[in-house]
Parts: sequence; C-alpha cells; structure tokens
Amino acid sequence: MKTYIVPIDFSETSVHAAEFTALLTNQTDVKDVYLLHSYHVSVYESVLPTPDMLIPSEEEIEEQVIERTKKLENLRDRIHKQVRDGVTVHIRINRSPLVRAIIETIDQFHADIVILGSNGSDNIHSSHIGSNVINIAKLSPVPVIVVPPLCHYEKIKRVVMACDFNKVKDAVPLEPLKRLLQRHEVELEVVNIDKAAKHKNTDPEQLAEETVLHKMLQEYHPRYYYNNESDVLNGILSFAKGHHAQMVIALPHKYSFFQSLLHGSVSQQLTVHCAVPVLLLK
Repeated sequence: MKTYIVPIDFSETSVHAAEFTALLTNQTDVKDVYLLHSYHVSVYESVLPTPDMLIPSEEEIEEQVIERTKKLENLRDRIHKQVRDGVTVHIRINRSPLVRAIIETIDQFHADIVILGSNGSDNIHSSHIGSNVINIAKLSPVPVIVVPPLCHYEKIKRVVMACDFNKVKDAVPLEPLKRLLQRHEVELEVVNIDKAAKHKNTDPEQLAEETVLHKMLQEYHPRYYYNNESDVLNGILSFAKGHHAQMVIALPHKYSFFQSLLHGSVSQQLTVHCAVPVLLLK
C-alpha cells in the first residue's frame, strides 16, 4: 500500500485522522500521503443569494482557496515531523463535492487506501467528513480505515477479522488482506459472532464454510474464536478490546459485518464507542 489519502475539513476529527496516518507510516511501506480538502461551491451558491443576500464572487472563492491551502500547508508541516523518513506528504484541494473529490483523487494518484476520521458523541466537534464515513466507505473503490475519536495510535501487532462464515469465497478479499499480513508481523484473530450457535451445533453448511476459510488463511496461522452475543457490533468490539487488538477488519459483503455498519444506529455506535481503527476491505 504505497499511497494514502486523508480527507481534511480542518475539524478535530479529520486532523486526528491525519495524525494517526502520520504515525501509521512508520509501520507500513507507504510512500505518499495526500491531505485532500474538498471545497465545492455549488451552482446554486454561485447564482442564488444567501439569507444575507450575498453571492460569493470569484475573487472571494479564490481567497478561500488560498486560505485553505495555507491551512493544509500548516497541517502538512505539523505531521511531517511524525512520518517515516522517505514519506512525502502532499496537499490537494479539489473543487468537487466530498465523495466525488475522494474518488477522483483515488483514481488520479492510484491510491491504495483512504483514512477517515469519524465523529464522536460531541456534536460541537462533528465534521462533514465524519458524518459521511459510511457513505464514503460504501462508494470508495479502495479499502477504508475509519479512525474513531477515542482511538490513539498503537503499533499494529494484532488484528481481529470479523467474519460470519457465510459465502466465504465471495466475502474475503484475499489480496488486500495478504498485503497487510505478509509485509508485517501481525497476528490474525478471526472471530465469528455465531448467534445461532451453528458451530457448537455442528451445522454442516457452517462447517463447510469454516473449512474453506481455514484453507484460505492457513499460511497466516490465525486463531479462531466464536461468540454468541446477540449484539454483533458490541460482541466484536468487546472481543477486540479483551484481546488487546490494535485494529478490526471488516469484510465487504452483504453477509458480513460490513453490512451491519451501513445501518445508522450501528455505525453511530462504531464511530462513538470504538477505541481501535476499523479497516473496511473492498
């Protein structure tokens, strides 16, 4: 994973994600980090007056671009002290709406991953990016790391992969997972929130899926666990905390933990209460 994109809206949330990314570079082989700011002035803003009867002029828009560029430069200088030697931190302002700006930048610089800060329970410090984490994660063509506000960087030594053992061949994207596990000394723990106790009851379909997954991951020597908590999200996050994991991996499949993140109440719990980053594979 050579190139990271970190969307920035100058909120505490996005700055926190940038600081996390800077520290993460010391453990990965990334070469370029792009601090991306989306500054979009819609057609309506440019032709219709605000409640104060103001229409932004081109000069005012350009002044805003200059001001925001300076803010990005200050943030770049700030985190540059924390990145690994050899990593270049770039700044970019894109005039498209947020999600489009992210996708355009991914395509332009062949980015490998997007790192986002998520909002906490304090609405005063909520950000536009943090409010759109789940939407960005759904539409991004590359993996996304969500950095919750309670998360403090620790060297990643152990990761927990949440898997429901349904449609394993379709649900587990091996290539990005291999890139994470092969290049770094990371312990892999696979947890299945098995509410129906299929494993305990030796369900034939469940056992077949387990066998497939064991073969797929055998070279990484993972440990497997089963949890029958009815609350899928809290079960996984409690497991990660109890096993001192530094990251949770969720899989992008309609049968997987990733799907549960798309529901508002669950994603809210994730972004507020999770204390470790969540990697959403694609």
